[in-house]
Amino acid sequence: MCLAVPGELLEIVSGDASCEGRVEFGGIIKRVRLDFVPEAQPGDFVIVHAGFAISRMDAREAQRTLQLFAQLEAAAGPDLEQP
Repeated sequence: MCLAVPGELLEIVSGDASCEGRVEFGGIIKRVRLDFVPEAQPGDFVIVHAGFAISRMDAREAQRTLQLFAQLEAAAGPDLEQP
């Protein structure tokens, strides 16, 4: 099963042959490839899978999705393994 996670695009960083961005996921910031979403701008929410932003997402829907993830984590309780 694959899981894609929404994150907020903070900044676009262009490289030699690629376009990357800094994306925040609940306080964690990662560099993400933006090849599939060239229209994305800072402040947009993007769906990220395996280091690639694969689509843009409405901010309200992104917040709703993140709330659902938080509810799942809370329901799992302290037994949820953290990496």
